Amino acid sequence: MTSQEMIAFKSSLKKAGELLIAERIAMAKSAIDNAQEAANSEGKSSAGDKYETGRAMGHLEKDMYARQLAENIKELDKLQKVNTDIIYTTAQTGAFVRCPDHSFFIAAGLGKQLIDDQPIFFLSPYAPLATLLLHKKAGDSFLFNKKDTVILEIY
Repeated sequence: MTSQEMIAFKSSLKKAGELLIAERIAMAKSAIDNAQEAANSEGKSSAGDKYETGRAMGHLEKDMYARQLAENIKELDKLQKVNTDIIYTTAQTGAFVRCPDHSFFIAAGLGKQLIDDQPIFFLSPYAPLATLLLHKKAGDSFLFNKKDTVILEIY
């Protein structure tokens, strides 16, 4: 793979991550609207406590989705700041790490994603595995899933 292909690949991973987070943001906004609508439409009944409980539950649900929205917005902001235009020789934020059985993109904590039929773990730079990989080079090994894993390449 040429340097330009490596950079293009990492840029496509970053774009896929941004789209995934944007999707999560849209879902959280929709859920907030639905929770607000449910809280507002809770009709007053002869059982007055039921009305108050329903409204309170709607507000709690809205608050939960608002926290998720805020987290996703922060995650998107962090991901957008990741530089994928550099070929890294050590594992760090913005690096792609290929191992025999797994591949990792250190940029955002999105978990295992299927990109072009290839499973890739999107790791937050602050995740325990990312900190374990930090500053390792191709040829170095680390313990992953109780198995000694060798880094084949980093870029």
